[in-house]
Formats: sequence, C-alpha cells, structure tokens
Amino acid sequence: MLIFKIFRSDEWAALRRDGETTGAPIDVADGYVHFSTATQAAETAAKHFAGAEDLQLIAVDVEAAGDTLQWEVSRGDALFPHLYRKMTMADVVWAQPLPLVDGVHQFPAGLDEASE
Repeated sequence: MLIFKIFRSDEWAALRRDGETTGAPIDVADGYVHFSTATQAAETAAKHFAGAEDLQLIAVDVEAAGDTLQWEVSRGDALFPHLYRKMTMADVVWAQPLPLVDGVHQFPAGLDEASE
C-alpha cells in the first residue's frame, strides 16, 4: 500500500539534496511526518495547500516505513499515517508534480487503485 506526502518544491528539493528530511514546518512542530492515504490526499491538498502551485506528490510504501509508521485519528475521526522518524529518499517510491488547474490540484488518474 502506498501513502502520500505533498511537498512544496523547496521541501522536495531539500529532501533530494540532503537525502532526508524532518518534513514541512507542520511536521517539525508536530514531531512526525504527516502522510495521507490515496482517498485522503485530495482533501489534504484542498485544506492545507489551497491555491498552492509547484507542489510534488510523493508516494511511500507502508511496508518500507515499518514500525515507525503509526495510524492515528485525525481529521474527521479518520486514521492518518504518521511517520515517527526522518523521511529519506530511500522511502520514495515515486514523485510527480501535482499541478493546479482552475484552482484544483490534479491527482494522477487511478491513484486509489495504484496505491493498494
């Protein structure tokens, strides 16, 4: 199963440059890296990245994250994946731009099916 992280272009560049990251400012403040499932990702983008351009959608395999990944109740009483260690480039399965078209982020077709 894949989970997803949305990064701004500078955050993605820093991960690629450094090979690891503690995440975005909200991740650092909360003490873990926030992820979303395929079904949660669009709502996460709309809520936390409304109108933002130059975003990257990063896919991470749940199994590779191991026991440092915890599923915790968050928005709407849904379980969200939280990574309790630095995210590394080795965690990244794939990354691609998350374009903004008419104010809506365009996720890859079939994201739900591809993430299971």
